[in-house]
Amino acid sequence: MTGGLFRFADSAVGHIPMASAYYFKQWTDFHMSFHAHDSTEIMYVIDGICKVELRSDPNNLVEMQLKKGEFVILDGRTPHRLEVTSACRMLNVEFTLSTETNLFVTLEAASLYDEALKELLHEETSHIMLRDPSDVYHVLKKLVLELDSPAADSPMIGILFLQLLMYIARLRTEQGKTHAEQGHLYIKQTVSFIHQNYDRDIQVKDIALAVSLHPGYLQRIFKSHMGMTLTEMLTKVRMDKAKMLLQNTDIPIEDISDYVGVGSRQYFHLLFKKSTGMTPASFRRSVNKSAWDDNRNYLIEG
Repeated sequence: MTGGLFRFADSAVGHIPMASAYYFKQWTDFHMSFHAHDSTEIMYVIDGICKVELRSDPNNLVEMQLKKGEFVILDGRTPHRLEVTSACRMLNVEFTLSTETNLFVTLEAASLYDEALKELLHEETSHIMLRDPSDVYHVLKKLVLELDSPAADSPMIGILFLQLLMYIARLRTEQGKTHAEQGHLYIKQTVSFIHQNYDRDIQVKDIALAVSLHPGYLQRIFKSHMGMTLTEMLTKVRMDKAKMLLQNTDIPIEDISDYVGVGSRQYFHLLFKKSTGMTPASFRRSVNKSAWDDNRNYLIEG
């Protein structure tokens, strides 16, 4: 089978990780070209700040800023690169999955007893970024020291690799729950901000600034949670308010656009007609007629 983060041999019964490269590196003002390889890669920031970019296709660039204690595990087949503008110390480990199992426990066997590991092995995304409380770095260091030891074929290497991936899998599960809860909070704050500021000339960048998130990230989680874009949500709120004002007030139609944060009257008319199928004037006439008819029927029945 094939996975997002890992490459499995279709016919193999079991796999174990095999290191293909590993190194500590101090980077300063470094700019890498996009490249790809057949290994799964772990990039761990020991100190400083760096940026990792992935490009799964020409129109999809993912940027991740990693700080001390953060790491990314990525599918090396996805073009990626490292960008460092200041000092950054990293530990990198690259590995493939081998079918030459000289370890008593394969990844598949271990995943039968560890649901988090099973989910990690079947992860379909090209990368996962996580914050390490210290466990991952501790095992990474032990693994690198063992790989550098004279007994480079020691079963301890396989055991440490397995321990490493189990730690990463559990972190992914724990932080995934935290991120989901945090995501709901960001959505709630975003919706509240829109409802309190729809009358102003606000854009996506203003909303993102208000909730302290990158605009691109906020747009992704908002669309995922709400099923619409930020712009669509803002427009919906504005048009709902416009309908309320047209129906319940005597505010001149030409002034309604200013009340709902749409500076151009012409653009407001276009948005309103697209939303309701009617012009603002037609909408006001229709609700006024409906109200008059209701009142007339009440008087007749009375």
